[in-house]
Amino acid sequence: MKTKLNNKSEVKVMTGNETAALAATLCRPDIVAAYPITPQTEVVEKLAQYHASGKLDAEIINVEGENSAMNSITAASLAGGRVFTATSSWGLVFMYDAILVTAGARAPVVMVNVNRETPGMIAVSSGQQDMISTRDCGWIFLIAEDCQEILDMVIMAYRLAEDHDIQIPVMVHYDGFYLSYMAERVEIPFQKNVDDFLSVLKQQPERTKLMPGELLGCGSHGILGGYMEMRHKHCQAMERAKGKFEQINLEFEKKFNKNYGGQVEEYKLYDADIALLASGSMCGTIKTVIDEKRKHGIKIGLLRLRMFRPFPNEKIVQALKGKKCVGVVDRSLCFGFKHGPICVELRSFLSDIGDTKILSFIDGIANTDIKKDNVKKMIDLIIAGSKGEDVPEVTWVSYDENHGGN
Repeated sequence: MKTKLNNKSEVKVMTGNETAALAATLCRPDIVAAYPITPQTEVVEKLAQYHASGKLDAEIINVEGENSAMNSITAASLAGGRVFTATSSWGLVFMYDAILVTAGARAPVVMVNVNRETPGMIAVSSGQQDMISTRDCGWIFLIAEDCQEILDMVIMAYRLAEDHDIQIPVMVHYDGFYLSYMAERVEIPFQKNVDDFLSVLKQQPERTKLMPGELLGCGSHGILGGYMEMRHKHCQAMERAKGKFEQINLEFEKKFNKNYGGQVEEYKLYDADIALLASGSMCGTIKTVIDEKRKHGIKIGLLRLRMFRPFPNEKIVQALKGKKCVGVVDRSLCFGFKHGPICVELRSFLSDIGDTKILSFIDGIANTDIKKDNVKKMIDLIIAGSKGEDVPEVTWVSYDENHGGN
């Protein structure tokens, strides 16, 4: 991220969860409905505190579970309100049928999902499996690297979701147990500047909404041919979201002096022979190791995925084309494929990249950390792969296959 000091913000040290709650508050939602679940609970607590103190002027709906939370804010959104919710892991799974309805209705909902594992073994630990399990639900997915980006990304998410040409719900993801509880320096924009940034939405044509006494079909059954038309328009809007997000990123820079790169962030890729493709909080560690490797003459860079849905394939091809070898780091699994899920998606347009060798690294799931030594191991394999040496296509970095059973 490119940033410079300005007089448009104040500075505090806050956890990722508190940052998410404050970001939502700055966007002035009309309705908030959320249910606590580890490691997201602090978001709900902070929203309640802001509401009790008068800082959050919104209707708070106390629900009995995540499914009700999503149904509540979807209805409020369709009635024209600005809404917010937060969840994690099995909470996201519990609202699965509701998030499908939200997407189908093109309700511009904004939600943060604090990434956590969702396997049958009930792992209360970090991982992006909840995100991967819902990637085809029709929402736009954004992934934050640090606490500052959580705040800024939530603000940008409202500009994206409520844009008249998009009108698709947006989910902002960040790593649970890392960013959720990590306290970092955060620049908080003044309320008037956030209001100005979001005021563009008021100048657009008013979106269709439920009105008393007027007919409006939402989620109607039996529309036959119209169903395909709506699905097609939804997919077109997802594609438009790529360019729209780039535009929003530039406008955010003008207003707040911060530029995250749009759909992807390129870190020292300009002259790199090899690269890593990753997302989330691990990228801070990866950048540190890249800096060390650069001092030893190794030309390696990082492509950080900020937008996961829609998948920014054009930007990725442009950034990685011509690289000798690229390692993709996944913090989740793609059952039925030997590669990690983001790696699978990259390989689907491998012909557009050229002769680049693609390696899949699976790490950081359940209770494993992605440490500097882990990243160094990945880079060593990428270097070997770039020289044509025989290296495994898939490496479970923190796991020794020799010590386990079936």
